[in-house]
Amino acid sequence: MNDRTRHSTAAHDEGQPSADGQYEDDSHDHPEPVEEFFVAQDVPRGRKPPSKAKQRRRLRRTVIMLVVLMLFAGTVYGAALMLRDALGLNEVRDYAGPGGDQTVFTVPQGAGALAIGTGLESADIVADSQTFIEALGSIAEGREVQPGEYEMRLQMPAAAAAEALLGEDPTLVSYAAVARDLRQNEVFDILSESTGIPVAEFEALADDPTQFGLPAEALSLEGYLHPGEYRFDIEATAPEIITEMVDATTARLEQDGVTDPSEQYRILTIASIVQAEAGEGDYATVAGSINNRLTPGNTETNGLLQSDATVAYGLGKRTYQLSEEEKADTSNPYNTFANPGLPKGPIGSPSDEAIDATVNPADVPFYFWVTVNLDTAETKFSETYAEHLRYVAEYDAWCSDNPGRCE
Repeated sequence: MNDRTRHSTAAHDEGQPSADGQYEDDSHDHPEPVEEFFVAQDVPRGRKPPSKAKQRRRLRRTVIMLVVLMLFAGTVYGAALMLRDALGLNEVRDYAGPGGDQTVFTVPQGAGALAIGTGLESADIVADSQTFIEALGSIAEGREVQPGEYEMRLQMPAAAAAEALLGEDPTLVSYAAVARDLRQNEVFDILSESTGIPVAEFEALADDPTQFGLPAEALSLEGYLHPGEYRFDIEATAPEIITEMVDATTARLEQDGVTDPSEQYRILTIASIVQAEAGEGDYATVAGSINNRLTPGNTETNGLLQSDATVAYGLGKRTYQLSEEEKADTSNPYNTFANPGLPKGPIGSPSDEAIDATVNPADVPFYFWVTVNLDTAETKFSETYAEHLRYVAEYDAWCSDNPGRCE
């Protein structure tokens, strides 16, 4: 019997019952190596730990994967922002308020809600015109925003802007900007355009200037219509508007210590000439030169002011060029070439600075002055007529180099 036959017989005989009916256990003859089996299972054979090169490759792959993921996430985020911008999702639709600096907003005649909203958005008073239109519609109840000037604030909430324009107590004003050196008729045109009050109403008031406290020698309101920015109440009348402007002028004179009405009139007359004849930096010098011309016994000019501006005012025009005939016309009460002393009254609206300079003129020896450059307002002064003529030649040369500027 070979080994193979013996192995089969043993396997067949294993577990057979003995003669007394019990199974025989032959494990004592062939103990099984249990301990060696579990040791072999704990440490598999043939598996080696990864090398350092493999570890580095794995790390590189991990880093690359993270970078790719980050780039992808950034691209998605950027695309999302671009999409929000394209759809207007990032736009500010309304300001939180209460608003910033004060400003004046003009509502033109005939402007509707769309035009007003667009204007408010352009001026940065509201964030979005459509939001404003919706806010306006919610309180309009058939009413419309009236034309005029409104005091508002930058970056207001739309509801607050609508309330300012159409609320129960809107801050509606008539805005008028009156520049220095304007004449009475020019000021009346501005006031009429701003308030809607006919020019004729203002002209009628000018025919009786004493009702506003002006002295008896005052021919009109000329010189008393104080330059500046005005915001008249929408219900203000023509007399109320004129009173406010005259009061501003007299308040400045009183601030400078001039309280007598006749002296105020004289100061305003000189100040209006200073305003028309000089740049602000030369106001005091021109005022001092005028005083020298008015000094009794003056033999240099014999009491003649010789102001082109006064003659032009009397002619009812604005010009730098006067003919010899116009300068010789004594019938013009504002002709200071032919008539000695001051003209009959102011020739325009002097500024605070011109009034101040007239009340406090510079102590100078000059009698003559001429602006040799109308663009820079450079003015040259002289004590004698001969010197003055040289500066006049400079002015004429400048006029030749700048055609049309000296008309």
